Amino acid sequence: MLKGISPVVSPDLLKALAEMGHGDELVISDAHFPAHTINANVIRADGVGADRLLAGIIPLLELDAYATPVIMMAPVPGDTLDPAVERKYRAAIGYEGKIERVERFAFYERAKKAFAVVLSGETAKYGNIILKKGVTPVA
Repeated sequence: MLKGISPVVSPDLLKALAEMGHGDELVISDAHFPAHTINANVIRADGVGADRLLAGIIPLLELDAYATPVIMMAPVPGDTLDPAVERKYRAAIGYEGKIERVERFAFYERAKKAFAVVLSGETAKYGNIILKKGVTPVA
């Protein structure tokens, strides 16, 4: 265990975050997401809610300042979103900016190109979110 790093950030996740470059995307998926079908780089976080993962990741990851850095899945036509999910995720990452909503199959296509998919234990419907990495500022 390392000081200052949340225990929900596993060694594999920490390695992935360090290896990501500007513009790379990280999917934090819900437990229902077909992660292993979609992407070869799957990091399991069984039993850990997406909000806890987001809160652990965000101190380590600069969000992109040149593009919308937060993307979520849009509901299937005729279905509805639970607004508490977005509120919970916004609070976890301290983000008040724009969130891009992407149609389900377009989200899957984007997840195929993501650097990695973190398969969480999140059970909320449409509990999938993508973070786009930015440039870490010089201290």
